[in-house]
Amino acid sequence: MQSKLNLDESLIKKARNAAKVIAEDTQQFIDQHTTVTVERTIARLLGIDGVDEIEKPLPNVVVDNIIEGGGLSSGTAYWIGNAMVHTGKDPQAVAEMVARGEVDLTKIPVASDEKIRLAIQPLAEEMVERIRQNRKQREAYIEKLGEGRKPYLYVIVATGNIYEDVLQAQAAARQGADVIAVIRTTAQSLLDYVPFGPTTEGFGGTYATQENFRIMRKALDEVGEEIGRYIRLCNYCSGLCMPEIAAMGAIERLDVMLNDALYGILFRDINMQRTLVDQYFSRIINGFAGIIINTGEDNYLTTADAVEEAHTVLASQFINEQFALKAGIPEEQMGLGHAFEMSPDIENGFLLELAQAQMAREIFPKAPLKYMPPTKFKTGNIFKGHIQDAMFNMISVMTNQGIQLLGMLTEAIHTPLLQDRALSIENAKYVFNNARALGEDIEFKKDGIMQRRAREVVAKAAEMLEEIQREGLFTTIEQGKFAGVKRAMDGGKGLQGVTKKHEKYFNPFVALMLGGER
Repeated sequence: MQSKLNLDESLIKKARNAAKVIAEDTQQFIDQHTTVTVERTIARLLGIDGVDEIEKPLPNVVVDNIIEGGGLSSGTAYWIGNAMVHTGKDPQAVAEMVARGEVDLTKIPVASDEKIRLAIQPLAEEMVERIRQNRKQREAYIEKLGEGRKPYLYVIVATGNIYEDVLQAQAAARQGADVIAVIRTTAQSLLDYVPFGPTTEGFGGTYATQENFRIMRKALDEVGEEIGRYIRLCNYCSGLCMPEIAAMGAIERLDVMLNDALYGILFRDINMQRTLVDQYFSRIINGFAGIIINTGEDNYLTTADAVEEAHTVLASQFINEQFALKAGIPEEQMGLGHAFEMSPDIENGFLLELAQAQMAREIFPKAPLKYMPPTKFKTGNIFKGHIQDAMFNMISVMTNQGIQLLGMLTEAIHTPLLQDRALSIENAKYVFNNARALGEDIEFKKDGIMQRRAREVVAKAAEMLEEIQREGLFTTIEQGKFAGVKRAMDGGKGLQGVTKKHEKYFNPFVALMLGGER
């Protein structure tokens, strides 16, 4: 890609190298620890599903039993495999026995490590093959039906009722949407379990459950066949159940997942140790499943100024890139986040936003960048809001963004209605069609406003990353350098769910997914 911004490649290399060191330093901690969520995810991937008589999910039942016996550091695969050797039952039957109080996993006589691993390995391979086939099915659908051109038109549904969501999602697809995101119910990210079955009573969104994923996936496949275009399904594996929801998404063939530990740390006060370990396994699953991850840098600009703190967005993008590579995610699946969030009262704000978007495109050339719409400075004036969204759409098509979350003219008034969504799609289609090749046909003035702005942001980001490299990521977060939000390393939700791994610990899915054929 020829640079329009005349960026300093040596500075970009310096920033990327610093981010790599930061990720490697943090990875040492991640590799030494596991969490309750990682272990519940392993239970799910081994086929454990359903709830007990009080509707507690069986993966929670199993892991809580292991915790009570002091065995979490050895891992779910170890204790379930041992129970399989002892009882001759499969993981689901073992979990149901635990739920009925018929067996205590850590009290069963311990078999040899070899027997335990041999019991688990075929089940792990079977699930990994199932996920592999889902990926191939997605590829076959896209080859058969085709899909929308980038930037993908991405819209949300958020009724609280999965069946109503289906109707709205199918309507949006017929109107031209390429990606449907089902917003989670308010505060689900803080639940330390995943609800079971279809749900109809979410608030501000719909519960992320495996059955809801299945229902929506089926509905989007049906409408995709009808309109002759593959429709991608998006949900959220952030929060306290990151890897569990990633696993459910991989099993039900989701296509896009919001997946960022820093978002949970900064905006949901989830303990940083817990969620960074969770993020690693969730990204391994997403990477193997061919799911595009979306990162949450756009959220920084809801609490920090988009002009003054733009370099923190870029610094975080560099770090997220390196964490993703560690988990086996190629650049083509990295929906690194940024946003059109400068005040509309800034003179030449459009030029500054254009410089930021073009900079992200040039630095991460293969990534399907996720570009987020104006929200912070929406006032309820629907006419002005529609113009703000049109300017956002113009920058997106000029800079070849990957995934375009469409702005709504009724932002700051209410959850979008069907007609609001239709107008937003119409707005984007109009702008994209009329300016499709604009970015290819223009050059930026040498040493002009946009080139100077981009160079300034890159220089500040490189400086910030070298500082983080010296101090460490945990310390940087404690100091509040991202989004102006401070979080303590030993504070936040979920710290009690982190434990250091025992020498007997094993997770069969990591090796299979990181080293396996995709």
